[in-house]
Amino acid sequence: MSAGRHRAGPRLRQTRARLTDEEPLTLHAVIGEAALRLRVNGEETRRAQLRHLAALSELPHVTVQVLRPEDGPHAATPLGKFVLLDFAHVRPIAYTEVLDGAMYVQDPDGVRTYSMVADNLRQVALSPAESRALITELAGAR
Repeated sequence: MSAGRHRAGPRLRQTRARLTDEEPLTLHAVIGEAALRLRVNGEETRRAQLRHLAALSELPHVTVQVLRPEDGPHAATPLGKFVLLDFAHVRPIAYTEVLDGAMYVQDPDGVRTYSMVADNLRQVALSPAESRALITELAGAR
């Protein structure tokens, strides 16, 4: 859910902190296994990030699922990464990055399409427990 260019300024750090606030955000992430294996900033940094992701996945309001290539085709193949944002008092929206910018989908039919794709991804991906075990194994913490 988080590939792309983001400046790690105060705003991004505030968003990350929202997962550990007294009233935390709910997060359900389906992450491609290739993203977990990508080596950026060295092996120790990657392993530390994976350990952190595994720890976050144990929080009751955070669900992480890993999508492996051997799990077969899924509805998101032509889409790439996207984010569904669901709010308490306004309609949900979908967000996706494109080559030269970003696109917010606000039309209810368009958001419904992204929701159906997200449902498909959750069904195809490993269970949260299996995902946590894989992430922990990749982190070398076993």
